[in-house]
Amino acid sequence: MDILEKITSLAKRRGFIYPGSEIYGGLSGTWDYGPLGVELKNNIKKIFWETTVQSRDNVVGIDAAILMNPRVWEASGHLDSFTDPLVECKSCHHRFRADTLKNDLCPDCGGELTEPKLFNLLMEASVGVVEGKKQKVYLRGEITQGVHVNFKQVLDSQRVSIPFGIAQIGKAFRNEITPGKLTFRSREFEQMELQYYIKPDEKEARKQIEFWKKERLVWYHNLGIDKKQLRFREHAPNERAHYAKAAWDIEYNFPGGDWNELEGIHNRGDWDLRRHQEYSKKDLRYFDDETKERYFPWTIETSGGVDRAALFFLIDAYREENIGKETRTVLKLHPQLAPYKTAVFPLLANKPKLVKLAQSVYDNLKRRWMVNWDDRGNIGKRYRYQDEAGTPFCITVDFDSLEKNDVTVRDRDSMKQIRVKIEELEEFFHNKLGEF
Repeated sequence: MDILEKITSLAKRRGFIYPGSEIYGGLSGTWDYGPLGVELKNNIKKIFWETTVQSRDNVVGIDAAILMNPRVWEASGHLDSFTDPLVECKSCHHRFRADTLKNDLCPDCGGELTEPKLFNLLMEASVGVVEGKKQKVYLRGEITQGVHVNFKQVLDSQRVSIPFGIAQIGKAFRNEITPGKLTFRSREFEQMELQYYIKPDEKEARKQIEFWKKERLVWYHNLGIDKKQLRFREHAPNERAHYAKAAWDIEYNFPGGDWNELEGIHNRGDWDLRRHQEYSKKDLRYFDDETKERYFPWTIETSGGVDRAALFFLIDAYREENIGKETRTVLKLHPQLAPYKTAVFPLLANKPKLVKLAQSVYDNLKRRWMVNWDDRGNIGKRYRYQDEAGTPFCITVDFDSLEKNDVTVRDRDSMKQIRVKIEELEEFFHNKLGEF
């Protein structure tokens, strides 16, 4: 079993990621996040927001609608350019993206493939209450356009000036030809993006590209991804998106030796604002109070997938360690990413005094952190259960706790145990976990 199969099994077994609507046979390219998965995703989004918006004086956030006027997608170029090359096997009729195949034969049966045809990735929907009079709209293929169409409103309502950024986290939808690799390529996914507006200047654009490349790479490093597993790759001119003047990917070394995109850093130039002004007939230029000029700012974009980040964090944290005659499966997630920060155990579930004291410890800590309660089975099995969930610390309330008012705190990574006074637990975990 390769690591992706192991991650898929663990993710389902422990409540990180479930196949979408599985009881009805599922729906290809869709996934549901379980109790641990939603905490992991929420942590990723919270940290992104804190580091991108909260900690910066010149970045604000928005949350744009998923459904937008279809003219948005005409202006953005998605109706004409948001395509993948599609081929179909003449024997088994399976369909594939031509740009992902290593040869001209069907990877499933070895049959002959058709010539590539361009396939638009936008998903169609309709709005209205009367059949035959409904308006065709699209589920957004990216969250980016929600920022650009609100550029003028942000300028008018906020005290921002160039350079400044608008960040957003939200769902996007693509009619992927070949979804796969668990959540890596899905039809419904979540993005976390920053559109950073600058003066239209090549030198400034190169400077900002380098700045945001470094910022975003360090963000993943700081959350625990092995530096050797990440790299930059610049897009060649013939592979850039229709809007891009320059494009770089942060790639992760996926199991099997394939490098896959984790996040993109792009110079979108003035493509978006210029096109939206042309199609909407609204003036979307920026007025510079210092130079008294009106111009279209250029946009430096950082665009990452929340689902891809969650998947890569899980893969990177996965370990199998030999402990004596046993093999321990553990997720060494960064504590800020871990779904539960700690778990509280009464040594024995049938001893009311132990349970009562453990419950008070649990109730106190859960006011500040996500804490798990576990009183099932022996302590060793509870440790193994929490290791698989990525829980950084476990607290055991035992008979000594009743006399000395302290507990055993066990570290996930080192498996070392120390005694900590109950009244000092909050400060202890604050130092280990921070305010998060």
